[in-house]
Formats: sequence, C-alpha cells, structure tokens
Amino acid sequence: MNEMAEAPDWLEENKVDEVLFCQEFLLEHPMVCVRGTFFTIERRITDERELKKLIYEKLKVYVKNGVAKKVDELLEVLRTEAYCDDFPIQTDRIHMANGTLFLAGRFTREKSFCRNRLPVDYDPNAPQPKRWLRFLSELLEPEDIPTLQEFMGYCLIPTTKAQKMLMIIGKGGEGKSRVGVVLRALLGDSVANGNLNKVETNRFARADLEHALLMVDDDMKTEGLPQTNYLKSMITAELPMDLEKKGQQSYQGDLHVRFLGFGNGSLKALYDRSDGFFRRQIILTTKKKPKGRIDDPFLSEKLVAEKEGIFLWCLEGLERLIINDFKFTVSSRALENMELAVNDGNNAVSFMASEGYIRLKADMEVSTKELYAVYKLWCEDNSLHPLSERSFSAFLHENEDTYNLEATNNVYIGNGRRVRGFVGIELLQNRHPY
Repeated sequence: MNEMAEAPDWLEENKVDEVLFCQEFLLEHPMVCVRGTFFTIERRITDERELKKLIYEKLKVYVKNGVAKKVDELLEVLRTEAYCDDFPIQTDRIHMANGTLFLAGRFTREKSFCRNRLPVDYDPNAPQPKRWLRFLSELLEPEDIPTLQEFMGYCLIPTTKAQKMLMIIGKGGEGKSRVGVVLRALLGDSVANGNLNKVETNRFARADLEHALLMVDDDMKTEGLPQTNYLKSMITAELPMDLEKKGQQSYQGDLHVRFLGFGNGSLKALYDRSDGFFRRQIILTTKKKPKGRIDDPFLSEKLVAEKEGIFLWCLEGLERLIINDFKFTVSSRALENMELAVNDGNNAVSFMASEGYIRLKADMEVSTKELYAVYKLWCEDNSLHPLSERSFSAFLHENEDTYNLEATNNVYIGNGRRVRGFVGIELLQNRHPY
C-alpha cells in the first residue's frame, strides 16, 4: 500500500468492500446498467475496457496483487449496483448532444439517461446544408430525394411503424456510401455496420443490434438470402424478440433497428417469393456518374461539417412522415424499381403477365400440374430457371386475389379423377404431364 495515500472507506485490512467501492465509483462516474450494458448520461459504453481502466486506476494505489481479477469482479458488482429497468420507448423526443428536443417543438438543455443520444447539437439556426443538398442532387433524381429525407428522419426515433427498409442501388462510384458516413455522424454509436445475410444466418447478430437505430450494409451481396424470416420480423417489429449473446441465456429484447443497404443490385431471396419480402423494401436508383467527374477526396469531411443543418433537414423529413401516418413518399420511379425487383426475384410474376401461354378467364380451370408444365415451357423459351413446383404453387395461392384465381381440389382430368388446381385461368399451350 502507498503509505502517502489515506486509505478510502471501501478498503479495510487490505480487503476491498465491493459495495462501498461501487457506490463511490458511481458517484464519481454516474451511469446505469440496462440488460448488462452501461450507459452514462452522454452515451452508451460500447467498450467495457474503458470502465475496467477507470476501475483499475482507482484500485491500483491500494491493491497490488490479483488486480486484474479484482477489476473483473468489481465490474460485475457494478452491473448490479447500477442496475436499471429498461429505458421507456420514447418516440416523442430526440436526445441531442446539448439537450432534449421534443417533437412538439420544445427544446430543453436538460438531459436524462437514454438508450440513444445523438452526437449532434440541436441548433434551430444552423445554416442550410448546401453542400449536402448539392451532393444529393448529383446522386438521386429529384423525386427520390424526399424519400431519403423521410427515411433518414425515420431513423432519429426508436420506432418501426413505417415497416420499411431502404435500398440505394447503383453501378458503383456514384458516392452513395457517403449517405452512410453522414448517418454515422448524426447517429453515432446508434449506427451498426453489418451484413444483411449475417442477420439471418448468425444467431448472435440480432443481439448486436439491440441498441441500434440503424444498420448499414455498405456492400450488399447480390446472391440471394437463404432465409428472410428474421429480417422481415425486425423491419416490422412491434413485440420483443428472442435475442442471444455468446455464452449467455437467450432473453426477450426490444429492437428498433432500421436497415439501409447500398449495392449494385436489388436484394434477393433464394426461397422467399412472398409479397411480404418485397413490400418491406423501398428501392432508389442513383444517377449515373458523369464522365470526367473528378471526385473530391474530402467530400465526407465537408458533408459531416454540415451535420447540424443536415439534422434539421432530416427532422423535416420525420415530421412529414409522421403527418402522413408513417407512409413514405415514393416516386413512380421507385415503384418501377420495386416492380423490376419483384420480376427479377420471382419470374412467376412475369409468366402470369405473359401472352401466348395462359389467359386469365373466369370460367376456365386448370390443374396445378398442367399449369406448372406450361410455366416450365415458358421458362425454357425465355432461358430462365424455373421455381420449384412447390414454390410456384405457393406463389399462386398467396396471390389469388391479385389474379382473381380460386384454388380448388376439383379440377377434372378424365377417367373420374379430380385434382388440385385453380379456377380463373386457361392454358393456351398444350403440355399435359399426366
């Protein structure tokens, strides 16, 4: 022990009173612990080595042996001493670096512990972000900019009411990833960089998004997702989800993460042909990069320098989204992008719109097997890979209303046999599989 230092109250006979130590520590460093994660009034502690260092500095003057073990032990006691119930879900305010902004229009310098505090000051007099607006005019068509504005505003509060993810698609070099850089400057540690495929396939990936407002996939893969159940559930999440961390028991947690993807092509699924997969997406396509354009290597820094003004721009988008009951402004161009994505991800859509193979006719019927045989013929003629018979049939069942079809198990195929099929469709090609 250092004889020059007076022994603190939490040290008696060279033994640490862990409770007194943690109580004193929290007076010096106020924080709470929610579901095992520490939060100061300013931010979430994302690296616990930071806390271990503070504990070590406080301890090392008096404890000389077994310090590392004692630091770990004190950190665990600190979790209990700082325990706090989960934060309430507050969608009526935004926690800013310099206070609290209520969406009703009131701003206060007062702060409270929260899950997400943005690393940007609220400044109602911040200048218009001219460089940001010029960048957007070079990146997107004018009718698509309000969509991005609303989506970025949507990411400011913990809600999934809009039930959409945003895809920004281009051939490369347009600068679309700069949008992610700006969002990181606005949201700080509330942005997670990740991979949409990993969200589906890694059982620990979802717990990593528990405190995130947004996940950005900066290099969206063109190969299809092996499954989409988790992604769809998280986009529309209204109830707690089962989350799992390595070495810990799974638990129920609230997720309010939104998803933003940048890529060269639309998001695809290997097996999910449902409308639910596509209707959760908004797809914006970028302008082509002008020939001879010289890119500014300092553009990201210039955009981030306007973050107070960009925040006000995002806030305008959020206010518009709320007024419109969380329905995004979607241009006809974006709707066409979605239609192309649906057709690209499920060629049964194009088959149902084809000519010379089938005709939608109320008083006609066809067996599922005969219809699938003609669909395979259409795929052969168009050099396309057909869906499995099961996926094709599931698509028709899910879209009966769209095509005015009626599933039946009473299609007569001769010799007294009746099988499954659909009423409301006629075959124009004869390819009998029986």
